Amino acid sequence: MTAPSLLELVAAGFGILSVFLSTRQLVWSWPTALVNVSLYGWYFFDQKLYALMTLQGFFAAVSIYGWYEWLRGGADHRPLRVSRIPRPLALRMAAFTVVAAGVLTWVLARFTEDPSPVVDGILAVVSLVAQWMMARKYLENWTVWIGVNCLSIPFFLLRAEYPTAVQYLAFLGLAVSGHVQWKASLRAHQPAGAGPS
Repeated sequence: MTAPSLLELVAAGFGILSVFLSTRQLVWSWPTALVNVSLYGWYFFDQKLYALMTLQGFFAAVSIYGWYEWLRGGADHRPLRVSRIPRPLALRMAAFTVVAAGVLTWVLARFTEDPSPVVDGILAVVSLVAQWMMARKYLENWTVWIGVNCLSIPFFLLRAEYPTAVQYLAFLGLAVSGHVQWKASLRAHQPAGAGPS
């Protein structure tokens, strides 16, 4: 068993900090996310987890987008508020996720030496969708993240990547907390007479 690298430890630390800030709807979650994804891009390249490595580049782009959206993406360019994802969009996103995960898994299995193409492909696509949902402040992003975390914890434990597994364990707790806090925020900003959230 090899000791965890300093790179993995620091990346995991920034990841936990970023998600903690997200649960509080603090815009500093996005610059800390940029540090996290930069470090993990390097780390996953070293581990030959190519989909997860590439995902970090997409995460960086979504982090910049989310940073802007949280500051100016609301009505009249005001800060974005928590909302629910519209059902038609949720169905389109679900279909996209299934197709994209299938295609990516096939590409990884066929053209790379990725040791876990199925899990790598699924985690990459679902994580990207969840991150985009977070950038738009859709409450349901936390439910998607709970699923990602439940898959990621055993995956990284089996690979003996303990700091990353611990990061995802912390993410799981933070995702539950984030869902509770964002749901309260959604209720607080609902117009009088609106239906239950």
